[in-house]
Amino acid sequence: MATFFYMLLALLAGVLVGWFIWGRPRGELDSDMGRTRSERDRLRIDADRLTRELEACRGARADLERQLAEAQGAKTGATKAAIPAPPALMAAPAKPTPAKTGPAKSAPAKSGPAKTTSKKPATVKAAAAPKASASKASASKASASQASAPKPPASKAAPKSAAPAAKKAATAKAAADKASDLRRLIGIGPTNERLLHGLGVTTYAQIAAWTPADVKRIEETLNFDGRIERERWIEQAKLLAAGDEEEFARRFPTAGTGSNS
Repeated sequence: MATFFYMLLALLAGVLVGWFIWGRPRGELDSDMGRTRSERDRLRIDADRLTRELEACRGARADLERQLAEAQGAKTGATKAAIPAPPALMAAPAKPTPAKTGPAKSAPAKSGPAKTTSKKPATVKAAAAPKASASKASASKASASQASAPKPPASKAAPKSAAPAAKKAATAKAAADKASDLRRLIGIGPTNERLLHGLGVTTYAQIAAWTPADVKRIEETLNFDGRIERERWIEQAKLLAAGDEEEFARRFPTAGTGSNS
């Protein structure tokens, strides 16, 4: 009987100990799991909210990038339209005055004395007929003396010296009136000639009239780096614009060959 009583006490003690060991921690575990589930649900809700906000931010960023690209494109177009063309490029070169205009104006001056001399014999004949033979004799002697007198050398030298100047002026005028072959210049090939034509540069006279500011602007536009000065474009253009082919060929013997790029 005593043994049964002790076994019953031991069983009760085991149940109590088992409850303390397993029952209480399991309740705490259940409560912890409940808190964990609620925290998980809250985090999931926060994650969904942050995902929606992130998508909205991405859409706003795409809109801002598109607006920025459109603004930059409009600004670039406005800048290109606002850049003025170089005055030396668009200005037409002054046409040289022909050298033969001077003698043409002085021609009427010779006709005046001829008319006055023609009237004098008529008045002499009307006034005094006996003196007509004497005046004719003196006139014939004067014309004979003028014909026999040697002409001064200055009159012969003047046309010779004026001929090269008139030839150069005519060559310069013809070069200024029509588009020049820019590929004759060292450093100007088909590509550079096409770019220069796009900027309005078509003649040697325009290149010869470039200022340092024009050179800087052209090099920035065509992405050159000191090439115009290095290849002496302006010096070449001045010689060709003046029609001095001999000096051009002497200074630039390789001009107009296949080395142009």
